[in-house]
Amino acid sequence: MSEIKAPKGTRDIFAPEIDTWRFLENAIHTYYRKFLFQEIRTPIFEHSELFRRGIGDETEVVQKEMYTFRDKSDRSLTLRPENTASVVRAAIESNFFETMTPLRFYYIGPMFRYDKPQKGRFRQFHQYGVEIFADETPQVDAEVIFSAVDFLKKLEIADLQLDLNSVGCPQCRPPYLHVLRQAARAHETELCSDCRRKIDANPLRIFDCKKPPCEAVAGRLPLLSDHLCGECRNHFAAVREALSWMNVPFRLNPRLVRGLDYYTKTAFEITSGQLGAQNALLGGGRYDNLIRDLGGPDMVGIGFAAGMERIILHLGHLQAQPLRVLFVAYGDPRWLAHAVQLAQVLREEGFPVLLDFQGKSLKKQFKKADRSAAAFTLVLAEDEIRSGTVSIKDMARQEQVNIPLKELNAWLKKNY
Repeated sequence: MSEIKAPKGTRDIFAPEIDTWRFLENAIHTYYRKFLFQEIRTPIFEHSELFRRGIGDETEVVQKEMYTFRDKSDRSLTLRPENTASVVRAAIESNFFETMTPLRFYYIGPMFRYDKPQKGRFRQFHQYGVEIFADETPQVDAEVIFSAVDFLKKLEIADLQLDLNSVGCPQCRPPYLHVLRQAARAHETELCSDCRRKIDANPLRIFDCKKPPCEAVAGRLPLLSDHLCGECRNHFAAVREALSWMNVPFRLNPRLVRGLDYYTKTAFEITSGQLGAQNALLGGGRYDNLIRDLGGPDMVGIGFAAGMERIILHLGHLQAQPLRVLFVAYGDPRWLAHAVQLAQVLREEGFPVLLDFQGKSLKKQFKKADRSAAAFTLVLAEDEIRSGTVSIKDMARQEQVNIPLKELNAWLKKNY
């Protein structure tokens, strides 16, 4: 019989790495509540139409990367490839736009994309992200970007680079796309087959291609920043000004486009100089039409998503604190009930406790305590049972004391 392994592009997470994940998740909860974000958890699969309408039919995600399947009622469902569309859907369905304030959400969870697995990038991957609705001010764009940069800095991640651009709006983008298509057709023979298809479908996606010939062509194509309408120019200038108030350095990148079609105006990406080619930690932007396009009110939004696997790669400096275990040993199977009751009392006091139910000799129990890296082994034998005491062996120092059971809690709080 063949061995069953985890599917390609997925992985198991366990100790000690799981401690780093727990640290990161706790840090996210603590940090983003300071900005009055509320946690939201959405289903890991949605109706496929949500992502086709929200992300865009011509994006790489929808065309090539979604895990889509038919359920038993022949409905098309998709494992979520991103969570912004899901958060918007949840807000519309739950009528949050009328009943909640402030409209600020954060999430943590797995996403799914059929992609080539690489370091820090898997087919089941994890993101945390934030979404803010109903605030059209450029200053909120800057606050969202600040929170992303500041959080990564508080994790002691160095060599960060913030790239910033404006991707325009429905007023200025169509004329630019006309100019862009004309320019791309002039270089059509130099483009890969996929980018040639994108000329008509969505020429902005040419800027996403990482193939050297296509990157060379993209470097010669017209820039959206030269075709922004007055409103977009003013909004982008105000975002940059607000970032200067917040002391957030940035680099203007006029060829930065996000991989999802719903973005308007502000777009940004944070990369790390420590990760090589796959260096993007976080990206996001404003999406002023997505809520309306998904059937909600005509309300604006902005947010970002961060790749947690890539952040975890930077947190190797964190040293997980070993769990200080108490091991309860008993000298005879007759004292097992006493050992169980002592373990229950200690756990109620918050101590991690392990005991061996198999009734092995004390010598073997001590060996198991050693393998469990126990800090102290508490021994119950006939003398201890009769005198109402407990013997405590310091496993590191190999020293042992005997104290009354009624003093055990105080002793542990002082010495544990």
